[in-house]
Amino acid sequence: MRLPPVGQNSIERIRSFPWFQLLQGVPPHGHTPGPTLMTTLKTRDIIALGFMTFALFLGAGNIIFPPMVGMAAGHNLLGASVGFLLTGVGLPLLGVVALARVGGGLDTLTSPLGRIAGLVLAVAIYLTIGPLFATPRTATVSFEMGLAPFVGNTPSMLLAFTITYFVLVSLLSLFPGKLMDNVGKIITPVLIIALAVLGSAAFMAPAGGYSLSTDAYATQGAAFAEGFLQGYQTMDALASLIFGIVIVNAIKAAGVTDGKLHTRYCIYAGLIAATCLGLVYVSLIYLGATSSNLAENATTGVQILTAFVQHTFGPAGLWLLAIVIMLACLTTGVGLITACSSFFSELTGISYRAMVIGLSVFSTVVANQGLAQLIAVAVPVLVGLYPLAITLIALSLLHRWNRPARVYRPVMLIALVLGLFDAAKAANFDALVPNWLAKLPGAEMGMGWITPVLAMLLVCALMDFMADGKTRTAAEQV
Repeated sequence: MRLPPVGQNSIERIRSFPWFQLLQGVPPHGHTPGPTLMTTLKTRDIIALGFMTFALFLGAGNIIFPPMVGMAAGHNLLGASVGFLLTGVGLPLLGVVALARVGGGLDTLTSPLGRIAGLVLAVAIYLTIGPLFATPRTATVSFEMGLAPFVGNTPSMLLAFTITYFVLVSLLSLFPGKLMDNVGKIITPVLIIALAVLGSAAFMAPAGGYSLSTDAYATQGAAFAEGFLQGYQTMDALASLIFGIVIVNAIKAAGVTDGKLHTRYCIYAGLIAATCLGLVYVSLIYLGATSSNLAENATTGVQILTAFVQHTFGPAGLWLLAIVIMLACLTTGVGLITACSSFFSELTGISYRAMVIGLSVFSTVVANQGLAQLIAVAVPVLVGLYPLAITLIALSLLHRWNRPARVYRPVMLIALVLGLFDAAKAANFDALVPNWLAKLPGAEMGMGWITPVLAMLLVCALMDFMADGKTRTAAEQV
């Protein structure tokens, strides 16, 4: 399934797409977009594309999880940071590049799997980054970071806030007019400035010394593995499989038709976004590692970040952070509701408007489970889904296979089976997990799936190569 097509005749039409309203205050060349098309992008256009990509990925998970990683890692924050950056930055970048190379959406990337399998995977990804986890999380993070410090974190206040929040999200998704336009002009630069101030304060005025490393982060190696797994929680690798086509369409809408340039500009944009995300993550991980004395019993990154901001900047800083985070989450929520509604409307035939309302109501119910519960439930799903996403991206990037289906299907099957076992283990259903899986390299760190997938990949790649060689030999003999 594809996202709704984007017009090719002007930048103005792509500006109507909700995600792109994040950058409506930064049009190419500093003027109102017109019908003029370009065969190449200028430096300022590439920078704008990069910041747009950064804005697409920067959401609730990008802000709340790094502080928790830092607090748990303590002295071993180096290993944790590297692991977190690999899944939180590296994988989304590779996902964008993978989609750029195939020149299509998620359906193109999954086409070697077959229509049914590709559709099932697409539905799973959309549900995960949509109504089941990511969309409700934008509301809970907004509440816990923006409103709870002032009114208290009670179920009744959470219910009232989430209803109000998703009513506004629905209205903006149904009628994305001037309000969304104005938010888009303000939120990105304000958020970047606020995060820059916050990151600078974390390094220049740390709240204290390093915290003690927890058992899961007892060594640099263990911290690396745990950071790698915690990076799943950003959901950015999954989101890249959706956002990649949006970035490609932005380049196409500017008039660039060369496929090689599409890939090149996507890489440039991805590198800019990755640099910005990396700086945000490193700052927030360091902030968490040096803030244990402020939030000793913290269960979420929201509590750590709120405590640090209040300690460093006082009430004014807390208000500023609350406003910025709530606006950022609102913008992300609108983008996710719009994308998921478009996808499922096309899939089911239900009207877009009805889908927006239905997904908003469903997300409201899920959001009222609370942030900690939402994160706990999401872990098994992400642990099971990420091996599939990583393998899919790798298969797309590694080689132009002679017969992709011959490689994709068995390799993805292995990733699916082992991902399901890891999900069962993460959900504490250890009885469902075969004992031999514990003996695989990296199993203790949650990476036991990598070795079998690599082994199957080597076998399938060899068979693909040999089969193609036999075909060429037979053709030559004829």
